[in-house]
Amino acid sequence: MNTLLRRYGGEHGLAAVPARVVAFTRSHAIWADTTLAVAVLLLFEVGNLLRSSGWVVIGAALTLPLALRRRAPVAVFAVIAVVALGQWVIDARTGADASLLIALYTVAANCDRRRTVYALAVVETGIVLAVVRWTVDGYRFGAFVGLSAMALTAAVLGANLRTRRRYLVALEERAQRLERDQEQQAELAVAAERSRIAREMHDIVTHNLSVMVALADAASMTVHTKPERSAAAMEQVSGTGRQALTEMRRFLGVLHEDEPDAARHPQPDLARLGALAEQVRAAGLPTTLTVQGDTRNVPPGAQLAVYRLAQEALTNTLKHTQPGANARIRVSSSADRLELSVIDDGRPRPSGIGERDEPRGGRGLAGMRERAAVYGGDVEAGPLPGGGWRVSALLHLTDPGGS
Repeated sequence: MNTLLRRYGGEHGLAAVPARVVAFTRSHAIWADTTLAVAVLLLFEVGNLLRSSGWVVIGAALTLPLALRRRAPVAVFAVIAVVALGQWVIDARTGADASLLIALYTVAANCDRRRTVYALAVVETGIVLAVVRWTVDGYRFGAFVGLSAMALTAAVLGANLRTRRRYLVALEERAQRLERDQEQQAELAVAAERSRIAREMHDIVTHNLSVMVALADAASMTVHTKPERSAAAMEQVSGTGRQALTEMRRFLGVLHEDEPDAARHPQPDLARLGALAEQVRAAGLPTTLTVQGDTRNVPPGAQLAVYRLAQEALTNTLKHTQPGANARIRVSSSADRLELSVIDDGRPRPSGIGERDEPRGGRGLAGMRERAAVYGGDVEAGPLPGGGWRVSALLHLTDPGGS
């Protein structure tokens, strides 16, 4: 049977008929309930249409209020119950009393448990009155049990429908809440990615431009006296510019996994600190590098962070110190932490007096602290007592809050 239904019914065939009926009755509640009321009236009073108009009036009073049963379930139930009581008083038996069960079902499906219990008690009272008056001895108990079972069934079916509706509403609200949470998580991820891109581009562009400016200044000062040194400096400018473009392509390539350039050009790591020191040295800032400890097991992300921190510190030294300064890079690695210090002994440029602290405490330092915070660390920066500047950073390679 199930196979036949799947073959000849399918999603848009017989299997979809109940769903379509339910959808129609929900969107056209008045018409559907009016049709139900007329159907119940005709079903139980068709034999009285030609016999007595009084019976038809009673049947209509019992059934036609069902047309508004979903709009005012309690009021419709009360009207039908009052009409049923009047029917009992005048001793007019009719099968249209079944409308009271439909009204009870509607109350249970749309109202709370307390009102459902009250409505069931009213119906049970009517059942007792009807059994006592219209049932002969010997059949009263059976009639009472049968009618009570029908009333209880109507109430239970209505209560189950109400519970199912609430469950579906809860599921829908949960799905909407999860969808909102996913959208928020996606927005946070996008914001975090934009922040990461901004930090990377800031480090790449700022450092390389600072190196190029320093080289161009040196070339302009030696263009007449030592043209060969000026030419070498301009070659360094060209090389630094090409390197900046290469780094930007590498970084943008990492953002797209389908680009093979990302695999050919990995992000900078601790092994490239030597090349960084050499580049800064060529720009006129003598720089030494010391690496202590085994760095082979340091995560790539931590290596990139330390490289960018050193790059930012050296960039600030190039921009804000007078010629003749020296810089020292020191990296210390252990099983659970990675330390970096960048120290220079330079004095601020005369045009930058009062400005050196601004870049160090501005967006550059904030970006450096954000990088360190990813690994539960922090960055400290400040002047040295005898002159110069120190930048130190600590990164935790294991969870600092763990045992």
